[in-house]
Amino acid sequence: MSGAVGGPPAPSGTAARSSRWRRALGAVFAVAVVALLAWAAHQVDWDEVGDALRQLPAGVLIAAAALCALSHLIYGGYDLIGKRWTGHGLPARRVMLITFISYAFNLNLGSLVGGVAMRLRLYAREGLRQPVPAKILALSMASNWLGYGLLAGGLFLFGWLAPPTDWHIDAEALRGLGALMWAIVAGYLALCAFSPRREFTLRGHVFFVPSLRIAAMQLAIASANWLTIGAVLWVLLQQGVDYGHTLAVLLVAAVAGVIAHVPAGLGVLEGVFVAFLGPQLGQGQVLAALIAYRALYYLAPLSIAAVAYFVLEARARR
Repeated sequence: MSGAVGGPPAPSGTAARSSRWRRALGAVFAVAVVALLAWAAHQVDWDEVGDALRQLPAGVLIAAAALCALSHLIYGGYDLIGKRWTGHGLPARRVMLITFISYAFNLNLGSLVGGVAMRLRLYAREGLRQPVPAKILALSMASNWLGYGLLAGGLFLFGWLAPPTDWHIDAEALRGLGALMWAIVAGYLALCAFSPRREFTLRGHVFFVPSLRIAAMQLAIASANWLTIGAVLWVLLQQGVDYGHTLAVLLVAAVAGVIAHVPAGLGVLEGVFVAFLGPQLGQGQVLAALIAYRALYYLAPLSIAAVAYFVLEARARR
């Protein structure tokens, strides 16, 4: 009774040390985030960004900015599917904020920082304990690439994209790759529909299998996001090529960026788009559109996400 009147009992020595370690690690993480933000800002040629934006009509920039906002909003739905699947109690608006912050950092600084470390840390701040954050993260990553496989598989399989002559992959190889992607997507749906078990252990790693309903939601929302990103670039290219061709080039560039392991795909995105669209539109127009795309889709959300992240950190410390 006296403990109840006097307040909560003092933490034990072990608990106090654990708390100090968590605070220290949090401070180190925050410093690392600041350093990475400074590095990312240093990589940007801001004069070039300004020149590219001035070359584009105001109406094009407004439409592209609106589509960028829509894409980031759609991406927040990835973790809302995770909320539905795991049944955790965080409010939807907080889930959307966490997803927005981690996605913006993921785009600019790489998946290990944004997609993994940032998201897991923010969910831990909100009181979610493993394996719930890990399940949300795995579902989000699977959603993104399932939507990619569905769209890219169809575009490659039906010949929407003709590789440049100096590439080491021909149209037939792309069709085969498209067929493989569709087979993987179909296999995932079949596993979700018919698997008698919802949890597997392979080499010490636990894999969870969602329901077919969840899988269908994954495909729908991830496909919508990739389609919206394609629309952003199509608008910035001022519809100089058809939308399907623009989307197919984006999907090639996306996987090339992952293979290259370059933060934000710097140089990879530009190289792929110039190779495919430069002969038709001219390198200047293509590069201006891509610089504007990076400013609107990568840098502007990162500036907002950085402020939101440090506000959350400050509130958590208080």
